Amino acid sequence: MTAPPRPFLTARWEHLVLLNYTVPQRLIAPLVPHGTEIDRFGGEALASLVAFRFADTRLLGWSIPGHRVFPEVNLRFYVSRVGPDGVRRRAVVFVSELVPRFAVAALARAAYNEPYRTVPMAHETVLDPESGGDVCYAWRLGRHFYALEASVDGPAESLEPGSEAEFVTEHYFGYTRQRDGTTLEYGVEHPPWRVWDTPRAGFFGPAAALYGDDWGRVLSARPRSAFVAVGSDVTVRRGTRVA
Repeated sequence: MTAPPRPFLTARWEHLVLLNYTVPQRLIAPLVPHGTEIDRFGGEALASLVAFRFADTRLLGWSIPGHRVFPEVNLRFYVSRVGPDGVRRRAVVFVSELVPRFAVAALARAAYNEPYRTVPMAHETVLDPESGGDVCYAWRLGRHFYALEASVDGPAESLEPGSEAEFVTEHYFGYTRQRDGTTLEYGVEHPPWRVWDTPRAGFFGPAAALYGDDWGRVLSARPRSAFVAVGSDVTVRRGTRVA
């Protein structure tokens, strides 16, 4: 058996907020990396706006001062591909990734060609796995201010097989289109997360100014679902080219 690629990044992903939307296929079809196909839930293509906190971040095993703890907000959709082992690999494709650390964004663009941008960001979380709490991520782009927030009560629950929460959290690969048109695949490893399903979650700010008019229309609608995940330790493997 071939050994997996060495870790590129290890960290804890904490206090994840996931807002999920039905997205028109025409919007994401041009963004699907070569060799993959849109992964659907209940016959519909989904996109998610996700905010979370990196903690104890290490790149190639090294901890960089000032870059261990920081938030990220990303916009993503879902694809899959049958791997060389004959098993379908469910994955995410990122439309946009926002972080407050320039070095993190620059390294991710260089190593994976991921669509990272650096913006001023802040986050505030008071969240307990057994009693719930509140989570808020905020950022600014130019003169526009944005926030992604949620409130939950009671204990987080284990994922229910076949649920929408399982679909949006249980994708263990990432694919990204490279500058020459080829596709890079990388593994993302973490245990299943405990989650809350909540109606008290929202995205605030002019989405069109951040993501363009088409995405603005999608994200201005009420999300079809919203989850908060406790999170866990995560390993992101080095990328390999898809044949």
